[in-house]
Amino acid sequence: MIRILVVEDEQHLADGLRFNLEADGYEVQVVETGEAALELLLAEAARFDVVVLDVMLPGIDGFAVMSAMRQAGQFVPTLMLTARGQAEDVLRGFAAGADDYLTKPFDLAILMARIKGLLRRGEWVRATAIQPPAPPQDTYTFGDKSVHFGQLELHVRGEVFPLTLMEANLLRYLIRHEGQTVSRKAMLAEVWGLHEDTDTRAIDNFMVRLRRYIEDDPKNPRHLLTVRALGYRFVANPPPDKKSR
Repeated sequence: MIRILVVEDEQHLADGLRFNLEADGYEVQVVETGEAALELLLAEAARFDVVVLDVMLPGIDGFAVMSAMRQAGQFVPTLMLTARGQAEDVLRGFAAGADDYLTKPFDLAILMARIKGLLRRGEWVRATAIQPPAPPQDTYTFGDKSVHFGQLELHVRGEVFPLTLMEANLLRYLIRHEGQTVSRKAMLAEVWGLHEDTDTRAIDNFMVRLRRYIEDDPKNPRHLLTVRALGYRFVANPPPDKKSR
């Protein structure tokens, strides 16, 4: 049976989510604090298929829970709930490793659809682990690096780095525009679907993390370039580094 962890301190909302999810045939566990959520998620025996995680929690908040999960190698698909719905909060959640978000108050049908979408992705990713590698069109190789979008993995210098869905989507977008300068606003709109006015510097957090994975020297990037005052440009095959000649 599919297991869903709901992390929500508003009793009426938690009870409503439990009732509706169980009515759809899911096994549901509810906790009220971030500390309780991490205790379950980081335990070796804990197995959840989806997490519904509220941002505003007593004690450590949802952002901190999300970051701790990903840093510990726990990549269960996670839907974050935010009351404010500000673009900065959405980006902060994605930067922490969230797979999707929903703003309160929300339509129950939309919440259920989002959860089912995460479950389908989780099933597909698990299936690829026991089947042949993803087809070539879902893998992009540049130099000694390769991105496996189906498995949400980046292979670099003999190491494998797991990617969040949003990290993979951002990298895919940059690759599709290889050699072109893309603005931060364009990335916000095309990758995250955010069209409102927001601090576009928030996207820099994603670029910093991707550079740590991809670049030999993140402080002097050769693939993920900053174009001052404009945005970023992905270069698959940069010219030889003069220092290495």
